[in-house]
Amino acid sequence: MAEPKFEVFKDEQGQHRFRLRAENYEIIVQSEAYASKPMCLKGIASVKHNAARAKIVDMTGEKEEVIEIPSPEF
Repeated sequence: MAEPKFEVFKDEQGQHRFRLRAENYEIIVQSEAYASKPMCLKGIASVKHNAARAKIVDMTGEKEEVIEIPSPEF
């Protein structure tokens, strides 16, 4: 199986975007448009930094609930 990867590309309007592909090649995140490649790369860095620290909040019930998921064992 392939490794997950961020792909940087230009959209039809010439704007830079990124997408994150899972090991099974499915797109799991696609970014907004960025005017420049450096800004797009900063967007990737932000996602990587914030995702590692982000809580999971379930908002499907009557009140918000933080969900703890054990780290996957690879």
